[in-house]
Amino acid sequence: MFIETLYYNADMKLMAADYGAKRVGIASTDEAGEFAIPRTVLPNDENLLKTVLNFALENKIEKIVIGESKNLDGAPNPIMEDIVKFADALGEDGLEVVFHPEVYTSMEAQQIQGKTAMNDASAAALILKSYIDSRSN
Repeated sequence: MFIETLYYNADMKLMAADYGAKRVGIASTDEAGEFAIPRTVLPNDENLLKTVLNFALENKIEKIVIGESKNLDGAPNPIMEDIVKFADALGEDGLEVVFHPEVYTSMEAQQIQGKTAMNDASAAALILKSYIDSRSN
């Protein structure tokens, strides 16, 4: 997996994934790399990797931010093993992949907009916004 650079270039186009056992929410930045926008929710199936790679290519994504799923005590959630495998597969295809802590983003997305089909994409946008904010400071 690629190592994250120590700086954040605001002109860089980013993508985020909120990885779940059934669905994966996808968000990306605007062209300037400043705003996180929910894009789509994908089924977590045999086509997931190919679909994410195509999205990244079509949207000229330079870095993928994946929500790091941990318990409140800091221990990895059971799904974290699958998340790492997914990140490694993306990295093998030449994409820069970084983890960013996320806690309760799906719940936060649902509180903001109610329960919709786009909750996972909105959770990915919250992860991406948090990442952008952390690099801007």
